Parts: sequence; structure tokens; C-alpha cells
Amino acid sequence: MSHGSSGDTHSDLSGAAGHVVQARDVRGGVHFHDRGRNRNPPPQQLPGDVHGFVGRAQELLRLDAMLSDDPGRPFETRIIAVTGTAGVGKTSLAVHWSHMIRGRFPDGQLYVNLRGYDPGLPVSPDQALDRFLRALHIHQSALPVDTEARSALLRSLLADRRMLVVLDNASTVRQVRPLLPGTAQCLAVVTSRNRLSGLVARDGARRLGLDMLPEEDAIRLLRVTTADYRDEDDPADLTELARLCARLPLALRIAAERAASRPRMPLSELIRDLRDESAQWDALSAENGEEADAVRSVFAWSFRAFPEEPARLFRLLGLHPGSEFGPAAAAALANTTVAHARQLLDALVGAHTLEQIQHDRYQFHDLLRAYATQQARHEETEEDRREALRRVLEWYLHTAGRATAAASLIHRRVQLDEPVPGVQPLDFQDRADATRWYARERQNLSEATALAASLGFHRLAWQLPAVLRGFFVQQNPFEDWFATSRTGLESARQLGDRHGEAELLASLGQASRQSHRLADAVAYQTRALEIWREIGDTLGAAISANGLGLIFQRTRDLTRAREHYEQSAAAFEELGDEQYAAIVRSNLGATCLDAGLLDEAETCLEQALAVLRAGGNRVYEAYTLGRQSRLQRERGRPAEARESAESMMEVARDLENQVLEGQACIQLGHSQRMVGDHGQALISFQRSATLHRQLGDENREALALSGAGEAFQDLGRLDEAVDFLRRAAAAHRKLGDAWQLALALDRLAVAVEGTGAVGQAREYWREARDLLGGFGDRKAAALLDRVTAALG
Repeated sequence: MSHGSSGDTHSDLSGAAGHVVQARDVRGGVHFHDRGRNRNPPPQQLPGDVHGFVGRAQELLRLDAMLSDDPGRPFETRIIAVTGTAGVGKTSLAVHWSHMIRGRFPDGQLYVNLRGYDPGLPVSPDQALDRFLRALHIHQSALPVDTEARSALLRSLLADRRMLVVLDNASTVRQVRPLLPGTAQCLAVVTSRNRLSGLVARDGARRLGLDMLPEEDAIRLLRVTTADYRDEDDPADLTELARLCARLPLALRIAAERAASRPRMPLSELIRDLRDESAQWDALSAENGEEADAVRSVFAWSFRAFPEEPARLFRLLGLHPGSEFGPAAAAALANTTVAHARQLLDALVGAHTLEQIQHDRYQFHDLLRAYATQQARHEETEEDRREALRRVLEWYLHTAGRATAAASLIHRRVQLDEPVPGVQPLDFQDRADATRWYARERQNLSEATALAASLGFHRLAWQLPAVLRGFFVQQNPFEDWFATSRTGLESARQLGDRHGEAELLASLGQASRQSHRLADAVAYQTRALEIWREIGDTLGAAISANGLGLIFQRTRDLTRAREHYEQSAAAFEELGDEQYAAIVRSNLGATCLDAGLLDEAETCLEQALAVLRAGGNRVYEAYTLGRQSRLQRERGRPAEARESAESMMEVARDLENQVLEGQACIQLGHSQRMVGDHGQALISFQRSATLHRQLGDENREALALSGAGEAFQDLGRLDEAVDFLRRAAAAHRKLGDAWQLALALDRLAVAVEGTGAVGQAREYWREARDLLGGFGDRKAAALLDRVTAALG
């Protein structure tokens, strides 16, 4: 169940209060700025350094030369592109060099594998930005909606920091550009098979092209990897083995591991086997390049030496929906225990065919994943492949169901069938454990939904996004939310499953509302409500009616909002669900407050607050306290209003919930104004405005700026009041919020008139009058009367 109101100021805040920059001190625009240092630990996302790194001395010197000698000065270039063919060692060089220079970046490192050439879906800029912003301690519920806003927020956060950003395996400039820092205090290192010419030409990147290892370094890599296992091999044999591997580090390491695992076999025999394998590949794929053929030959040669169990797991992992996975997902694919899967994974890691990136987390090189997928198609029957995929997809579904339950997310549960044999879903200790699992598996869950639909597992395909809705609502991963829910909706329709169809329509309605696509939100929720009523699902109808109430409240269609809230509350009361009913009563109270129906608002809010407190629902208790503070201000009860706002702030801090704290800051600021504590009010509004700017929430920043403008107006500092109110009005105009714009224009007109600019004040009032004609509620009518009177 969600909450919301056009009059509420839900937001997500973090950081320190108390660094107030007065408007009179600002030049070149009006700003709040928090100069306090970030108290959160800096991100340290680099993968582990490459064990046994060999060679590339000249390339390392060239990279060093691209940096300034003075660690405190800006870098000569802010972007370095490391390019070259597949398997040439781009990632190894970038990661190794990044570890060498990490001391020059005291604010930490960000790393993402963009999977630009992976057989599965690449990581989109939006997904990468989501990961980076969370790593920089932006609260999940306050991430900006669109990619452009997220990119701007990332640049803002990095502007005053000295950070290293590694963008690995990029396929295009478009994938990279939104992730780049905006200043030369930070350095971005990009690896790609693409030459990234646009990045060089437009963004000033410096390119370092990697070729195959020199013969001497290739032989040294073979020697370093095999030294502890074999006697000295013939230099001529080492040279020939390096040639057969095309002197590519990926192929060299796999070949060396094969040699190390057979210390008594002469290297010449291993070379003969590899040469035979190469001849087969030459005959089968003569159109491909020499390097690609060499790598495939080494893969096939190494793969033939695997025992059957690890070889089969290697193949099946090529089918996994996503290139990262844990041992439990591997166990589901192979129909074995998690403990046995770990043993098999260790064998694959030891053979350099799989990389362990952290405890219980593994990934393929994209070339090896493509080879594993090819082997699965050749060696496994279609029936065996489908059964393996069914197991792993059900593992994701049932584990997601348990994660949602453990996280105690307020959302109706999806009734799941018993999992097929061989599926062992994970259990979770608490909400934090479940949320960490979702964060790790987020991309896999998205790919699993698409894969289930493509295989005709349509029940799985609609249930996965339906189960995940609780996480979606809390974290706003809009790209995943829309993509999986649209896939699920189509699958439900393929099955003729009306319950599933309504679930996904309602989810899409909520996604549209939370991403400010309100026309789409009305269409989705209206259709969902129709289906719930047709199939007699009272609970579903109650949830969708509340969802429509929230949308109409946001668009200030207050009559329809009230109608839907009343229907929803009555349905929840009929079902005996007091907590849901109280949440809706709180929403109804906020709508009555917006409409100026203060008696009805007070009754609704008092009833809701009592039930929510009795049920221990502290989050919605806090939202209701904020609404109560607004009501008490309008009733002329300033001491009570301040007490309610302070109680809301206390709950927010107890829960460490920054969204609640954000709303509390604005409510507290207005109540402080009302009792004449204007200095403290400015601190409250400053905290809100600064942090909302960091979070990319322009609407809530504008509300905070408007509050600050009113506080300056209370103090008689009209020039500063005008600056802040103009900026708030500009933001509301940009966002298309006609009601908030009308309010801001009225406040601005009053302030401007106070400075003597009567003609300009009348222009603002005329614009406000035109906007107010579109609203029919009591409060809008009163404001229209006042504006009309001001115009004479």
C-alpha cells in the first residue's frame, strides 16, 4: 500500500544540518550548500588485483604519464579508454593499474562491469547509475526517475570529490557517457573492444590500444602460472604454446592451468592436442579472425579435460539468466546440493574458466559464457535444457517470495505453487539480508522474467514481477519495474489469467504514478480496478481504488480522490484489515485538508493515527503526524503543529528513514515560522533544499525553497525572499505543477509588491489567476478570490 498527497512533502534526505548559507551571501544565483564532509565511508568497489600480473610495462608507463605529477592538481585528462580485441587483457590491465594509483583517490572508487559484449543483456546506463548512486549513499527511495537526472546527480556528487571510476566492458559511447564525472578531479577508466572514437573526439578521452602480449611476456606468463607445478619446460615448446594461444592473456592462463594440472605430461603432447583442436576450429570457422579461433581452440582443449560433473555445470551455467550467480542458483541448474555446487564451482575457478568475484559470487568472461552456452546447446537435449532452466527460474521466483516476506514489505502476497523437485529457495534472517539479496540479483531477476516468457513459462513470467513489486515500490528501479511488469502482463494475457493481468496492471499503475506518468497511471489502475471487480477480488479492488485516489490527489482532482479513498477504506473495513483501512483514512484526511474540509480531515487523521499507533505501524504513523501538523497550522494551533512535526522527526530518526525525515523538515520549518522561530525555520528549509538538490528531487527542493522565501519574508528581508520564491516558481513551472505554481506566484507577488515593484507583482497575480481557474475546490476558490481582490 502506498501513501501520498499533493500537499505532503515526502522526500529523502541525508547529511548534516546547520551549514546555513544566507541568501544575501550568495552571488551568481541563489543557492544553499552543505559544506559538511560526507560522514559515510567512501565506496571501495575495485575488484581484487590480478594475481600474477605479468608484462605490460610500457603500457603502465604510458598510463602513468597521463596523470598529473602533483596528486593534488586536476588530471591532464579525465577519461582514459583502454581498447583492444577480446581476451587481450584490457580488464586485467585497468584493474591492476587502478590498484597501483588508488591512493591518489581518497574519496574512493566506483566500478561496474557494463557487459557490453556479454551474450545476455548489457548493463544499461540507468542501471549503472542506480548502482553508483546507491554506493554514494543516496537513499533508494529518492533516486531520480530518469537517466538524465541521475547522470546530473552523479556529476554533482562527484564534483567536489577525488574519485576513480572504472567502466569495464563498454560496447558504445552511449553506454558510457552518462556515467562520466564532470570535473578533472576525478578519473574515468573505460575498457572496450570498441575504439570509442566519439569519446576521444567529443569528450577528450585519451586512448590506449592494447595488442597481443609480446612473445617474451607471453612465455613469462606461462612460466609464472606453471612454475610451482612443473619442471622447466623447453623454451621452444613454451613459444609454440604461446603462439597457439595467439599471445592472448585469457587463453594463456587457461592453457597454463591445463599444463599445471598435468605436471608429468610433456608439454609437447599438450601442444599436439591443442594443435589438433585448432585444426578442427579452422575447418569449422574459417571466416573468423585468428585470435577468436585461438581462444575457442583453447576453450575446447581445456573443456575436454574436465570431469563430467564440472563440465556439465560449466555448460548449464551458460544457460543462466545473467552472467553473475551464486552457488544456490548453480545448484538449481545442476539439480544438486549447494555444498556440492560449491565444490564444482571451485574446480571451474581453479581451471580459470570461471571467476570468483566475491564470497559466493561468480561470473564468466563474456567469451567463456558464449562458449558455455554453445556447449549446452550441443551437449544437452532440449528437454534437459528446459528442465534445468525451469529449476533455476523457480528458484529465483520462490527465493524472491521469501525475500519479500522477510523484508516485511506492505503488499499482498502472490500465491505460489510448490517448487519443482531440486529447487531449494534461500531463507533470510531479516529485512536487511533480504534487501541485500535483491540488490545482488536485481539484473538476474529482470533477465529471468524475460527468459521465462520466451520459453513459454508464462505463469512464472507474470508471478516474478508480481512478487517483486514490494521491492519495486520501495526502491523505484523504474527500468526493471516497467520492463518486467510489461513482460508479465503479456504472459498473464497469454494464459488468460485475469488475476495475474490485474496484478500487473496495478503494478504498472503504481510505477507510472511514482515516476510521474500520471495519465498512464490512471489508465492502468482503472483497468485493474475493473478486472478486480469483475472477478470479485475485494482486496485487489481496495488496493487499486487507493492507488487511483493517490493519482487524483496528485492532479488535484480532489472529488474523485475522495470517492476512491472512501471506496477503498470501506472495502478494507469489510475485510477486517484495520491497518490498511487506517492508511487509506490518512490519505483521505490529507485530501480533505487539501480541499479545505478541516473538520472531516481532523476526524480522519485522528482515527487513522490511533489505529496505526496501536498496530505499531510507525512509518505511516509518521506520515499521519506530518498531515496532522499541517491541519493544526491551518486551525491556528501553532504549538500543537510544532509538537506533531517534532514527533514525526523523532520517528524518522528512530527508524533512520530519510524519506520521513525529509517531510518532517518541511513541516517543522513551517511550524517554526508560525511560532516566530524564523532562524530555526531557515535551518530546517536549508537542510531540505540542499539534500533534495543532491537527490535530484526538484519538486521537494522547490517546496523547501518556497518555505525559505516565506521565512525571509517574515523577517522583512524581501530581496532574499523574492530570490527564493522566484526560483521555487521556476521549478514548479518546469515540472508542470499548476497548483504549486499558483501558490508560489501568489507568495512571490506579495513579496515583490513589498519591494515597490507593483507592476511586476500584478503580472504574477494575473498568471496565478489564470491557473486557479482550472481548480474547483474550496481552498482554490478562496485563493482565487484573494488574487482577484489583489488585482482590484
